[in-house]
Amino acid sequence: MDDLSLAKQRLNESSLTLVIAKDGKVIFESSSDGINDLIRAIDSLKDNLNESSVADTTVGKAVALLFVYSKISSVFAKVMSEHGMRVLDEANIRIEYETLIPKILNREKTDTCPLEKLTLGCESPEEAYRILKSFAGSSSG
Repeated sequence: MDDLSLAKQRLNESSLTLVIAKDGKVIFESSSDGINDLIRAIDSLKDNLNESSVADTTVGKAVALLFVYSKISSVFAKVMSEHGMRVLDEANIRIEYETLIPKILNREKTDTCPLEKLTLGCESPEEAYRILKSFAGSSSG
């Protein structure tokens, strides 16, 4: 089983929201919403994320930019935004998803997700990481 299949299977068989696999093993998993745990994974695993595979419940542009920053090789999302797909596609990251939507909404479904707003004009994965890490440190992200 390849790493993406492993991460996807683990995500689908559990209440997890994020699973990262590499070299046939799960190296990180989370059941939290938001980006705080993804930022924590990036900071703790650093270069170990290179060429890893991720299964996530929701991937928009903000999260996609973090995946590019981390040099992830493949991504599965239960829900993916068109902006997130474009970012991953332009970075030549393998993409699988269940549902493609125009944009990610906030938790109340009344407006665009605040993380998406923060990265709307951002094209640099490094800049996105700095912006989102600062946001995660100042809120429940």
